[in-house]
Amino acid sequence: MDIQHDRAGYYLCWGCMVFLPCIYTSHTYYLVKHPIDLSPVTTAILFACGAICILANYDADRQRQQFRACDGKCLIWGKPPKVVKAKYITGDGREQTSLLLASGWWGLSRHWHYIPEILASVFWSQCLVTGSIMSWFYAVYLTLLLTDRAWRDDERCRGKYGKYWTEYCAMVPYKIIPGII
Repeated sequence: MDIQHDRAGYYLCWGCMVFLPCIYTSHTYYLVKHPIDLSPVTTAILFACGAICILANYDADRQRQQFRACDGKCLIWGKPPKVVKAKYITGDGREQTSLLLASGWWGLSRHWHYIPEILASVFWSQCLVTGSIMSWFYAVYLTLLLTDRAWRDDERCRGKYGKYWTEYCAMVPYKIIPGII
């Protein structure tokens, strides 16, 4: 989405090559200078929770890819998927159709996959263990980044799909956290 929205200019390239690698590893640098000794049980719990988050995020992406590959003719969580067939006009004036998935993970919220990504950053950063503000920096930054991205993507889709996006939002009313946001 970043390349579609912001284009691949200096700002985006610098951010991807310099800024993000520093931010995404900031908790690691902190832990190198301030090591903590975790018990095997705590380590196993953090690892298992992080792995579950990664698997949930992967499964959400897999659902959407499978849905698109079979043109919506598949089962999501054992049921036929809820679909919005959204028509839109391309830049060169051609009408196209996209299938918007409103089942499975994608029926919980429009950006549900951000939740396990943010939670994985919390487990990787060991925020819950160290209590240091530096160990929280990556998770907080990622939360702000993905929340902003969810709002920008929602506006972009509203402009692209129009009434179909309104229909989709009625089926999937939450942007990120089901029942809250």
